[in-house]
Formats: sequence, C-alpha cells, structure tokens
Amino acid sequence: MDELWRFLFSPLGWLTLGVILAGLELLVPGAAMLWLGAAALATAGHTALFGLSAGAQLVAFAGWTAVALVVSRRVRRQSPIASTDERLNRRGEALVGQTARVAQPIVHGRGRVSVGDTEWLAIGPDAAAGTRVRIVSVEGTTLRVVPAVEELPAG
Repeated sequence: MDELWRFLFSPLGWLTLGVILAGLELLVPGAAMLWLGAAALATAGHTALFGLSAGAQLVAFAGWTAVALVVSRRVRRQSPIASTDERLNRRGEALVGQTARVAQPIVHGRGRVSVGDTEWLAIGPDAAAGTRVRIVSVEGTTLRVVPAVEELPAG
C-alpha cells in the first residue's frame, strides 16, 4: 500500500491521472475533464521540479485547478462554439411556416397537431381532426396555428 501512495504522489502518478482525465473528456464531453487533466499535468511538472510533499502536491493541484477553470472560462468567452443552425435546441422555431394536421380536434382554442411523427400542443381557431393547419409561431412547447390556405395552381 505504501508503494501505491508513493506512485500516486509522484510526477508519474500525476501524469497518469492527467492522461486519464483528458481521455475521459472523450467519453464525458463538456470540457471539464480536460481542464482537470491539465491541472494534473501541471502538478506533475511542479512536483518533478520542486519535489513537493503529498500535502503540497494536493495544494498545488487545487491551485492549478483554479487556474485551469479561470482559463477555461476565458477561452469559452473569447471563442464561443458557433452553430450553423441559429435555432439549434429550439426545434419548435424550425417548424414555423410548415403545415401540420390536427391530431386531436382544436376545441375552445386548444388541441394537438401532428408534425412528422410527433404530436404538439396547439392553440388556434377550432378545427376538426385531420384539418391542415399552418404553424405561425411557437410559445414554449405549444404551436400557434391557423387554417392552412391551399394555393391554387397557376393557370
């Protein structure tokens, strides 16, 4: 057991921990493990250079973790992850303008519509099941609908 503690509180032990934490980033995305791995690698270097005791190593790891978290916030602020889809994670907004079928009759302004293989709560003018409606806006998880106007063929 004594040898295990000596390994854990050695530069190689911190290096191993850093590599494991950085590798976990691949399995648990979110950029938290990567920064903890960087703190462990910095602690490995600090321990190798200065021959720190176990307690000092833990203090160094805590300090490097704080530094890594500050750096990570700065990096995220300066280089936010951009998306090509402005409505990412706002699926309902992508439905505006599309047509849907009334799945459960809209009575007194409330019902359900079917879009693809999903049913959504809907508000709008009363309509019978099977009626085609157009989605005009999204309010939370509810679609506001109006009767769909069929376009006449040009001729």
